[in-house]
Amino acid sequence: MEHIEKVAAENGRQDGIALNGGALLNNHRRSKICWLSEQYWLRDQLYWYVMEANRAAFGVDVCNVAALQFTEYHGENKGGYGWHRDVIYRTDQAFDRKISIVVQLSDSDEYEGGDFEFSECENPSNIRQKGAVLVFPSYVTHRVTPVTKGVRKSLVAWFEGPKWR
Repeated sequence: MEHIEKVAAENGRQDGIALNGGALLNNHRRSKICWLSEQYWLRDQLYWYVMEANRAAFGVDVCNVAALQFTEYHGENKGGYGWHRDVIYRTDQAFDRKISIVVQLSDSDEYEGGDFEFSECENPSNIRQKGAVLVFPSYVTHRVTPVTKGVRKSLVAWFEGPKWR
């Protein structure tokens, strides 16, 4: 996990944004992000978790194509991410986001607030534990509540598959 943070530090951070139909949603997301798309070894490790969860629960057509993002939510900015879905329906490409994965990189005592929550199903337990992995369908609505103290760090990725039918 320290290696992931080191790679992210080398790439720099930018403000995370949230879009709705191409329109920027102001104050919906307050985070610092870094894209890790060149880290194929990491994508391959996450894909194992995705395939295990997919076989056990989802059964969707997914492949090892993913976007990887290191994310920080800072307490000084009340960092968080409002209710949203990760799925993106694109008419210009043959693939859609299908499965999302979150890896907790911070210890739970490093920050306050910053809870990951689902709106339509049971909220995960032990997701605040460093190293915890959560896999879910990208169309499920979720959020990260504002961090009130410290910094919450996570790795998120979205695995794609052929267009939803």
